[in-house]
Amino acid sequence: MSFQAGSNTFESDEALFTHLTGFLSDVELDGIKATGERLIEAAGGVDGLPDYKVMVAYGGGKDSTYVVAFVRAVQLHLAQNFDRTFTMRVTNMRHAGVPLAVMENIDRVYRALGLLDDERAELLTVDHTLVRPFRVDLPLPERLIAINRLDVLMNGHRAAGDGRPTFCNSCNLAVADFYGRAAWFDGGVDAVMTGDSRREQLLYSAWIMRLAKASGVDVDECRRMGFQGILTALRGIGDTYFRDLFGDNSEAEIAERQVSTGDRALQPEFISIYDLVSYRVDDHWDLIVDFLGFQFDDLAFSFSESDCANPNLMAHLRGLRTQYVHKRTYDDGISEYLELAEELMRKKEMPQNLIELALSRYDSAEKMAHRRQLSADFARDAFGLSEDALVAMVFSPFTDRGERLQAFLDRCHPTMSAESDRLHAVLRADAAADADTEAVSWLEKVSELTIAQMRTLYGSLLEDFSNPGSIISRVRAGDPHKHRVATVDPSTGAPALELISGR
Repeated sequence: MSFQAGSNTFESDEALFTHLTGFLSDVELDGIKATGERLIEAAGGVDGLPDYKVMVAYGGGKDSTYVVAFVRAVQLHLAQNFDRTFTMRVTNMRHAGVPLAVMENIDRVYRALGLLDDERAELLTVDHTLVRPFRVDLPLPERLIAINRLDVLMNGHRAAGDGRPTFCNSCNLAVADFYGRAAWFDGGVDAVMTGDSRREQLLYSAWIMRLAKASGVDVDECRRMGFQGILTALRGIGDTYFRDLFGDNSEAEIAERQVSTGDRALQPEFISIYDLVSYRVDDHWDLIVDFLGFQFDDLAFSFSESDCANPNLMAHLRGLRTQYVHKRTYDDGISEYLELAEELMRKKEMPQNLIELALSRYDSAEKMAHRRQLSADFARDAFGLSEDALVAMVFSPFTDRGERLQAFLDRCHPTMSAESDRLHAVLRADAAADADTEAVSWLEKVSELTIAQMRTLYGSLLEDFSNPGSIISRVRAGDPHKHRVATVDPSTGAPALELISGR
């Protein structure tokens, strides 16, 4: 059932509010009233509400869907009881790993909540530096896809395809940039409503400041700057991170990925609803699925939120690594990744039916083969990456001055095994190396990197995550999305434990 704001706003608000709150508990209804009182106070009284703007960052997953619904309920509550309410800005960030199914979920939620035609709602999509009104079929900018593709390749080669560094490090910095752009766009907002607890916010802030201090940022000054200080610290981390990733002569890459820090004069307040609600999906299943029309898509729903298909690729890369690098089977790698995924799902208190749904998609040889093809298709369609490029990534044959290049050739491209010295010469940029266009062309075709990017990797180290000496390793060291999985030592064949990361 869907409601839209019509000419009789009160009647429409009343019908929608009654239907929406019918899915909420008494505790949540009390939370709506308490949040409304807090916003009235923050706006300087009821008369200030029409000029007050609240932002919700909507990732498109199940948890953020609940936050959007809760804030909409607060907005309708104030409108009914005080004949005044705030403007609700809902912003969703996209990257190449976000499939159409996520945008379709967002569209269904907006329709169910009557947001699409409500003048009190601003619905924005942020594609890197481009901010536009939401539309379900809004095309993803080609430049954003190119940035995401290159980041996956460069991070993946440094991390041998480990899940979080490959897909999440650059993305997390992009999320920080998104918050800055969304919060300060077109005059800015007064408050940001979040489902994160105050404790989570403080822990995240402390982790950011530790990373920033190690990157040479003046963290004392950042702490005095509020939200803008967090973004300034993240900009410093990002500058260090991307210089490490792309090399010293990478000003263009750094500038294109720089975190936006906004306007010091406009500092939005962060308001958490964490203590007012329950985040157990079981508690909101009828609201999210039946009323809001949320669907757990086969591609978008993997092992955590339903907002991104990259976790499928994380599992896929683990399978490719065990097959090609460890000389076992693709299915062995998937089983190891599922061990990590189940652990993460239980830590996040996902309902048992969703855990079983996620794992059941891999519970037979036929399903494994189907998921492999699904992941390969998504890697090609979303990032423009072939299986050859993904295999090269998990081998990381260029880092450490090509230490694994010969093994990569022997295992994956035996017809080139005798050309190792020639390829090393090109990667070292020896005199006349660029004249060897055949070798350059082959390397670029197999890796889907430019020769300049491969030379940067050639002078870089494969990350040793047991010794977090670089910014890339330090980021992973502080990332909780890791687990030791039972595997096999590739050099001895003995049982072993390996720390892998994912989502």
